[in-house]
Amino acid sequence: MAIKKIGIIVGGGPAPGINGVIAAVAIEAINIGCTPIGFHDGFEWLVERYTDEQHELTIDEVSRMHRDGGSLLGTSRTDITRDRRSLENAIAAFNKLGVDALVCIGGDDMIRSAVAIERETGGAIKVVLVPKSIDNDVWMPLPVPTLGHETARHVGVELVKNLMEDARTTVRWYFGVTMGRPTGHLTLAIGKAASATCTIIPEEFRKERITLDEICDIIEGTIIKRRASGRDFGVVLMAEALTEHFNPEEIVELQDVDRDEQGNIRVTEIDLGHKVKNELQARFERRGIKVTMVDKTIGYELRCASPIPYDAEYARDLGYAAVSHLKNGDSGAMITLQGGEAQAVPFADLIDAETGRGRRRAVDVDTESYQVARDYMVRLGPKDFTDDAWVKKLAEVGGMPEADFKAKFGKFAH
Repeated sequence: MAIKKIGIIVGGGPAPGINGVIAAVAIEAINIGCTPIGFHDGFEWLVERYTDEQHELTIDEVSRMHRDGGSLLGTSRTDITRDRRSLENAIAAFNKLGVDALVCIGGDDMIRSAVAIERETGGAIKVVLVPKSIDNDVWMPLPVPTLGHETARHVGVELVKNLMEDARTTVRWYFGVTMGRPTGHLTLAIGKAASATCTIIPEEFRKERITLDEICDIIEGTIIKRRASGRDFGVVLMAEALTEHFNPEEIVELQDVDRDEQGNIRVTEIDLGHKVKNELQARFERRGIKVTMVDKTIGYELRCASPIPYDAEYARDLGYAAVSHLKNGDSGAMITLQGGEAQAVPFADLIDAETGRGRRRAVDVDTESYQVARDYMVRLGPKDFTDDAWVKKLAEVGGMPEADFKAKFGKFAH
């Protein structure tokens, strides 16, 4: 039976390009004789069985909003799989409104809800997912960026460029903590493109637990190396996801910090930059060295930016492909673009069997691309310990006896 009403729902954090998907879905739905229904604020009202928070979209309303940031329909992190009642209420609301197909726009938080609706209704409500995330962490069969990531990187690079110029002009260090959970994709992408002095992501540690001291040791080494080269300024970027790997005993806030509706730690509430700054200032002050440091959070400025042309085009392709998939009677898949062609990835391939959540992709630190990023950073490394004169200079500018320098930073020689 041909679909008659296509619902559009947005979940998770904002990402550039959402409005482009909404517009493309609405226009194509109307073109094939369907009614597009836009649901406000994700699943927030649907889990209460409210059916008033929606409206029928028109071509006039959406035709020129593909370059607008934000989301016409709003968004929320409400998870309909949190309890049986929420799922049943949402489905009842869709049935009451006669919605027989659904385009879900979201990342790993949205995957579980989309899968649950498709399974619970046995395909009576056809569901497709359009992946969007500035974090770029949604699993895909090929390393294609998620919608919104490239715009977030573009805006982030411009911000970091300004910080780098300010650091040079005022002779200071900026410690930027960049949004992105639970991976380091966005932080690395911004740092690499902007040529930040140093970029630190959780994947590089290759272990579950990370300490604040380990992060501070890397940055302290970077500052010393820059000082030895005659430059006492720079910008260090750290992924906010690093805090998810700290022991609760080390970072007290983790015990009481707020969590979102999926149970994830709100890592933006843990002031990583401030903690790093305080620790490093104390280290240098004990050795009589003055270093001006400023901590800065980079993240919310990126999420609702107007999409760059890449994401504006990408959004339209994804929205069109989503409706085409539903029109053909298909369901239960995430829509991706591979080599310029739409490719549907079955929901079964997206779910992590152990956690029941959407599969995520981490930064592959064994690639040449990551190695290029590392080679262009300023960090202590094996080469810094092969020249005795250079080691002596590093120790001097660091305000340390040479033996102490080697004992503290010798781990970077391997």
